[in-house]
Amino acid sequence: MDIEPTFFDSPGAGGIVGQPLDRVDGRDKVTGKARYAAEFPLPGLVYGVLRTSEIAKGKITRIDTAAAVKEPGVIAIFTHENLPKLAKTPNTPEGKKAIGAPMGFLPLTGNEIHYANQPVAVVVADTFERATHAASLVKVSYEQAQPIASFLDPKAEIFDPQKVQDGKTDGHTRRGNPKSALAASPIQLKATYTHAINNHNPMEPGSTTAHWEAADRVTVYESTQGVTRTQQALSEMLGLPRDQVRVITKYIGGGFGCKGSCWPHTPLTVLAAKAIGRPVKLVLTRPQMFTSMGHREDQTQTLTLGATKEGKLTALIHEKTSTTSPWDNYAESNSKIIDLLYECPNFEATYQLARANVMTSTFMRAPGEAPGSFAIECSMDDLAAQLGMDPIQLRLLNYAEKDPSTGKPWSSKSLKQCYARGAELFGWSKRNPKAGATRDGKYLVGMGMATASYPVHNSQGTARVRLYADGHAVVQSGATDLGTGTYTVMTQVAADSLGLTVDKVRFELGDTRLPTAPNSGGSVAAGTVSSSIYMAAQDVWQKLTKLAVQDKRSPLYRAKPEEVTNEKGRLILKNDKSKGEDFAALMKRLELTDIEGTGNGKYGAGYESGMAASAADSGHKDDAGQHSMHSFGTHFCEVRVDPELGTVRVSRWVSVHAAGRILNAKTARSQIIGGSIFGIGSALMEQTVRDDHFARYTNASLADYHIPVNADIPEMTVEFIDEHDPYINAMGVKGIGEISMVGVAAAVANAVFHATGKRIRSLPITPEKVLNAGIAS
Repeated sequence: MDIEPTFFDSPGAGGIVGQPLDRVDGRDKVTGKARYAAEFPLPGLVYGVLRTSEIAKGKITRIDTAAAVKEPGVIAIFTHENLPKLAKTPNTPEGKKAIGAPMGFLPLTGNEIHYANQPVAVVVADTFERATHAASLVKVSYEQAQPIASFLDPKAEIFDPQKVQDGKTDGHTRRGNPKSALAASPIQLKATYTHAINNHNPMEPGSTTAHWEAADRVTVYESTQGVTRTQQALSEMLGLPRDQVRVITKYIGGGFGCKGSCWPHTPLTVLAAKAIGRPVKLVLTRPQMFTSMGHREDQTQTLTLGATKEGKLTALIHEKTSTTSPWDNYAESNSKIIDLLYECPNFEATYQLARANVMTSTFMRAPGEAPGSFAIECSMDDLAAQLGMDPIQLRLLNYAEKDPSTGKPWSSKSLKQCYARGAELFGWSKRNPKAGATRDGKYLVGMGMATASYPVHNSQGTARVRLYADGHAVVQSGATDLGTGTYTVMTQVAADSLGLTVDKVRFELGDTRLPTAPNSGGSVAAGTVSSSIYMAAQDVWQKLTKLAVQDKRSPLYRAKPEEVTNEKGRLILKNDKSKGEDFAALMKRLELTDIEGTGNGKYGAGYESGMAASAADSGHKDDAGQHSMHSFGTHFCEVRVDPELGTVRVSRWVSVHAAGRILNAKTARSQIIGGSIFGIGSALMEQTVRDDHFARYTNASLADYHIPVNADIPEMTVEFIDEHDPYINAMGVKGIGEISMVGVAAAVANAVFHATGKRIRSLPITPEKVLNAGIAS
């Protein structure tokens, strides 16, 4: 007989989901058993090293490899003159679109130099040291031209892009009549915010190990946030079917977005390996990380705000200018968060770009939302100060009960609870409303806060669950673990969904031979993969139910499928829990060693989740894109400013977020702490310096590119608001990797303003800028 699908109890009913489970991969990492992309000891493995350009613009006139090829151990040197050709490159709009490449240019395809440290040769040798030495002996002659360093260069041509890469239309957005509304507003504020270049700098640099197992089949061990996306890019470039390109990523040492795409060093390594007939490993150096995998672009934002005398927003006008590469129109879409965070009837946003001799920038943690929140949250703070209002009260006055950018209701929004709980934990009521009036000895003390939000992006993926009669399960998905805990939380979801203990579940990821999953980025992986696993487990239970109700020996024989549920690994009648049996007993009686289920978890608008599909039981309906889906939160910051030295130290921190279901209390807290530290670094320290004349970076090392260390960060308090969202996906998970950074820089800047009475709108807020602001000692 045919059985209609039935969805069982809500995932997490077993009590494992949400618990602060220790990382299941923790022991492998601390003992060195975990292998990263550069740690696979393949037979015959040799080493590739990039030789990069000394200039930022010009042409190669001659490459002399004579001295290098004579060095011991040197196997091959590849340049634009002898590198094997690809079937397709991103150097044309059609090729870039097909490949999904982050940059519309692949080095070593011609003699032109477009940016500093552009790869001009790949040197392969039997040891890393020999390859490095030989690369230093490759002599390159150039016809040099004067480069453009940024949009601030007088020679740069500012233009309106026809289509911003991650924008919805043409880089222009308008609601209402913002200019007229602004002119009629009794209060008007206009300010420009400047952002330095930021580089990702994960612990593990970009690395590729390529092994051709046959002339038309390659396996690539890659440091990537998405094995599927890398597989697609390599498949297109090599002209091979997808199933003949295998990408493996078992562990990643961080990425923050720079490993979300297939950058040039990867296909160059793959081509070198094919040409010499041996596996090749290439690991980027730390300086090369600054010029090989993108960055957050240098940019300015001008935000004009109109309001009533009572503080109600009447108009928001946002203008942004940033630097892009010679080929691409990439720009962070900062205006999206400005458009939706507060109720405002009139809004306009425009983007402008300027081409310079730099590589294409890319998404970096909370792209758009992080810099956009800096502008809007500092402006809101300035408005509150001008009106003599509490900053939280001003935000509540302009609280958006629905998405102002679309008019859609929120799928869930617990921001008011975040404000209230955060203020309570932080002691916001003790804040002196007057800026520059609080001291602790010689230090000026300030308190600031800011709102955070991040969208639930539309994504989907698949998972496979194989349940064995002996009581264990293998769960598989082609996801990746950035180091944030994917191995652990998916083990928890699988255990709960199957009624097993976590030690009986093995979760496998990071291989294109596994079911397809999205990138780890944009906060999509947690919700998509967990929902896929949950749905796959439901497939298993449905198959077991079908077997049970048809088996005369089962206590559930002839029961209606909708009358059956599961608890802790048992199939039971909903109305009589004494009737049922353990799945293992059923499988052994039917001589089944295992049973397999698959699931498709969708994340974002239009998803008919497992709960929604079972509308008769849950009362939920298919969302079909009728809701605006976002996480929300707030950060509270206390700083101490030394008026003599201009130093700023964060002395207290509180973050409260509402992000749907939290899969693991410990790893979630860790993510929020990590993202907040990331934002504090952006606010106070991080700045990649590009020489105005040579368009070269002058601080491309972790010695000179400053990031926070333990001494810079206080004990941090993190809490989550318990939030149920029936619309976003089967697990109700929104994701937290990105929102943890949104609003952080603004919270720090607002605290500095409260401490000093001076507004600094240029990031990072360095001691020099603090002293130049003219604070009183």
